[in-house]
Amino acid sequence: MSRRPGHVTTGPYAPPVPRESMTLTSADGARIHAEVHGPEDAPAVVLAHGWTCSTAFWAPVVRDLSADHKVVVYDQRGHGRSPAAVPAGHSTEALADDLVAVLEGTLAADERAVVGGHSMGGMTIMAAAGRPQLRARAAAVLLCSTGSAELPAESRVFPLRSPGGRRRAHRLLLGSRAPLGPVSPLTRSALKYATMGPGATAEQVEACARIVHACPPGVRARWGHVLSGLELTGGLGGLEMPAEVIAGTADRLTPPVHARRMASVLPDLRRLTELPGLGHMTPIEDPGAVAGRLRVLVQNHLRAAGADEEPAAAAPDIPDRAPGAGRQKKESTA
Repeated sequence: MSRRPGHVTTGPYAPPVPRESMTLTSADGARIHAEVHGPEDAPAVVLAHGWTCSTAFWAPVVRDLSADHKVVVYDQRGHGRSPAAVPAGHSTEALADDLVAVLEGTLAADERAVVGGHSMGGMTIMAAAGRPQLRARAAAVLLCSTGSAELPAESRVFPLRSPGGRRRAHRLLLGSRAPLGPVSPLTRSALKYATMGPGATAEQVEACARIVHACPPGVRARWGHVLSGLELTGGLGGLEMPAEVIAGTADRLTPPVHARRMASVLPDLRRLTELPGLGHMTPIEDPGAVAGRLRVLVQNHLRAAGADEEPAAAAPDIPDRAPGAGRQKKESTA
């Protein structure tokens, strides 16, 4: 019996056909599947997906951007079409190595990009903060629905009153090897509760469920153990390029407290955007909002770099929030 593909195949959440596909080699020899969409000579955007996802997760954002941007997406090791690594190959250092391999393998010698990451993809960017290759290649970064530390303690999938009980429950969730089974009404409902906002459509839930269920249980568990012990807050200070942060206010996996904490530490925060009622899967729940912030970063830090151009187009009408008293949103001045 044929196996269902790990993503939907029709509609706005189906992955578009890339202009080019390639296999890149990371520092430890791991093979990384990457795709390039859009015109070769357009401003570049590089996107890193999150835990249990794949390049297919970015499909609606790629569709939005690829008409006038070069968009690079890649499968994190063990996800999608990137083979699983040996147990020792599961670390934030490995994630940083893979991102560097993608930047070096898909961008021209003097080419820079806006680099965006969702969930574990945002953690990948934080892990690479000290890498000279990221500093040379990233004109700006977008950290989307992510966190830098204390994920089991802050998550709200299990709304237990006891902090210790909540931490233990979320560690078990992250490290579970239990097969998710086929996509069904029950598993769709569970995934929507854990990862999406109450307004997510059936089409959006189906797209996310197909992607998440395609991730092998062992890969999910190994990376879940990495996320359980995550500590990348110190690296945020090394992200000295312009940065934006996006969070959904109904995100149970990485609640907005993470976004506000990151915003308070980033050296060059340009904007913190909180999307009302959205959950963890913001690039699928509201791809226009995510693509819109990427477009603004491109306009301000790639298109306008070193040139006298018209001011950046107004951003979509997205509510934003200052990350703390005395720390107001900074407007881009590129």
